[in-house]
Amino acid sequence: MRALIVDPDALGSLRLGTAAEPVPAPHQLVVEVRHISLNRGEVAFAGQLPPGTVHGYDAAGVVTHPAADGSGPVPGTGVAAFGTGAWAERMAVDTTAVAEVPAQVDLADAAALPMAGVTALRTLRSRSILGRRVLITGAAGGVGRYAVQLAALGGAHVIASVGSAARAAGLATLGADEVVIGLDGVDRPVDLILDNVGGPQLADAWKLLAPGGGVQNIGWASGEPAVFEPYSLFSIGPAKTMSTFGDVHEVGPDLATLLGFVAAGKLSPEVDWRGSWERFAEAGQALLDRRIGGKAVLDVLA
Repeated sequence: MRALIVDPDALGSLRLGTAAEPVPAPHQLVVEVRHISLNRGEVAFAGQLPPGTVHGYDAAGVVTHPAADGSGPVPGTGVAAFGTGAWAERMAVDTTAVAEVPAQVDLADAAALPMAGVTALRTLRSRSILGRRVLITGAAGGVGRYAVQLAALGGAHVIASVGSAARAAGLATLGADEVVIGLDGVDRPVDLILDNVGGPQLADAWKLLAPGGGVQNIGWASGEPAVFEPYSLFSIGPAKTMSTFGDVHEVGPDLATLLGFVAAGKLSPEVDWRGSWERFAEAGQALLDRRIGGKAVLDVLA
């Protein structure tokens, strides 16, 4: 089958080549992939994987072979899927990591949801956000745009931080109460920070955190170290916390929640770039250059 595979000698360490057909475990089904979505980190760090690896995690398509253990959707079901080896014509994926796509939702939109959508949903569940001030850095990216919408749905006062005025487009419409460049204008404490940037901005954002508040460290798009002043992590009163996010266990139910929001018109998939997977290099470079606001989705062609 055709697949996007890791090749250290290729531009961006990825090329469209061939790979062996997936061999599913008893708890896995096989999906004929129709659409895939790219995440910036996957593109940036592709070269760190072994040569020949079928890359990617996000896909949507149609079930062709059911799981041998009897779990999961039946053949012919349209699903969104999260798992290794997604950027291929077919993928084997755990039945606990798929969700049926409602009739009202396009499969291409469904492909945009898994990694970024589940990350936003699960990090926002880290604490109550109703009536709280939530700061989302890197808000113009895939995770950021979903987080803005979901935080607004959860009743938070949403502060969307972006790197430039051009990246602010559309965030107020998605539910941001404030849109700021960097941290300029954030002059009151915040209760929760979803940080996609890292670096010096993370250290500065920590100073804005209210007692008892928390930082969820999702990404590190700045590529720069974060240096905290001596004793700046110490706080009198309720503890401030900083946590990392890496929970991708059994994402199927959360995928179903996100798809339900899309079907009900409560969540925009935010697909800003779409084209054939033959154009994967173009899409990947646009992500690295931050020329995409939201998600890039590729159509898998036979």
